[in-house]
Amino acid sequence: MTADFVALTADAFAPHVGTSFRVEGGRHVLSLSEVERFENQPGHGDPAFRPFTLIFSGPPGDVLAEGMHTIIREDGTAYDLYLIPVHTPAPGRQDYQAVFN
Repeated sequence: MTADFVALTADAFAPHVGTSFRVEGGRHVLSLSEVERFENQPGHGDPAFRPFTLIFSGPPGDVLAEGMHTIIREDGTAYDLYLIPVHTPAPGRQDYQAVFN
C-alpha cells in the first residue's frame, strides 16, 4: 500500500536521505540523495504547504524512464511518485527528481 499524498512532506522524507528505494516491477534501486525545500509563493496554492523536490541517485547508463513509478523503501513503505531523469554532471550516477508543488 502506498503512502497517502497528504503525508508527503519534505520533513517526512528528510530522515531517509541515504536510504535505498527499489522501483517496483524493475531492476532499478535508487538512493534518496537530497531533499530540497522551497518557499511557497504568495497567492499560489495552500499557504500551509511548502513545495519541495526529492533527488534520487541511481547507476549511470541504465536510465529509468520518466513517469509514474512505485518506489519501495527498505522497510516496505511504498510511494507512487512521478520520477524524471535529470542532467547529472557526475559521471558515476544518474539523478532523478520528484517535484511536489
